[in-house]
Amino acid sequence: MKKEKQEYLQHRIKPFVSSDSRVLILGTFPSPKSREIGFYYGHPQNRFWKVLAAILKQKIPMTVDEKKEFLKRNKISLWDVLDSCSITGASDSSIKNPKPNNIAEIIKDTDIKHIFLTGQKAGQLYKKYCQGKVDLNFTILPSTSPANCAMNLETLENKYRIILNYLE
Repeated sequence: MKKEKQEYLQHRIKPFVSSDSRVLILGTFPSPKSREIGFYYGHPQNRFWKVLAAILKQKIPMTVDEKKEFLKRNKISLWDVLDSCSITGASDSSIKNPKPNNIAEIIKDTDIKHIFLTGQKAGQLYKKYCQGKVDLNFTILPSTSPANCAMNLETLENKYRIILNYLE
């Protein structure tokens, strides 16, 4: 089995933020597949888009353009906690030397009322580097990554339904 090496990477995907967004969803850092396609939650096994589509009772967006339209229509912004870090593949547990994004700057001219973090590592990093700089409540949700195989799709959907409270 080939061992992946740890690389220091800079975030290259722009935040997807609309002024009329009601929520901001933050991951940790883009996976190799997301970096390859140039948009968030790009791995076909990641359940992020399935979960959002299910709770919003809409068709699962497939292309990057469909995903952007889906987010805009539903008043959801998307970004990551980290601007750069050392990481092995897509393993959040391997993250070292994290440098956070400036979350406060991108949300200042929006209608964002709440921040959601996708996974414990995103939550941990947000609390450590961003919490005192952003004056919004946040909720840590379970990871939609295929690595979180202990949580089935139905359970993820039930946990993510809280987002609906902020989109009204």
